[in-house]
Amino acid sequence: MKTNNEVGYYAIGIYRGKTAHNIGTLWRSAYILGAQYIFTVETRYKKQASDVVRSWSRIPLFHYDTFDDLLNNIPYDCRLVGVELTDDAEWLHEFNHPKRAIYLLGSEDCGLPDYIKEKCHFLIKLPGNSSLNVGVTGSIVLHDRVTKLPALLPPNHKEL
Repeated sequence: MKTNNEVGYYAIGIYRGKTAHNIGTLWRSAYILGAQYIFTVETRYKKQASDVVRSWSRIPLFHYDTFDDLLNNIPYDCRLVGVELTDDAEWLHEFNHPKRAIYLLGSEDCGLPDYIKEKCHFLIKLPGNSSLNVGVTGSIVLHDRVTKLPALLPPNHKEL
């Protein structure tokens, strides 16, 4: 099995997330699929306990007050991947995930603003004629990554 030095690391977060339920869904998926952490930018939700697997005790959640705060704290040589349903975004099934990646999703009501999309190294999209729930979208992106780079799965995972 490859080590993290060979396959990298990843994290995922939501810009202006509206509900704790979406954060909880994403947190649980991130833990199960081996992400190193999750994050929020410009939070709008009320904190509440809804995570039955206690993901909060297994991987950290970071809060960034602004997008610039996130940019100032992205690890060295890490690529920012925006997830947005736009014409110029690459289809997820065709995307080669970078070794070190931070995935950023927009909330359902506002998506990612243009100034954020311009700062992303990559933009990816899922098929469909409208956006999915942000927690579901993030889970699909994470699943795609680990199926293409299976060495990233935690050592106690079940086979896919």
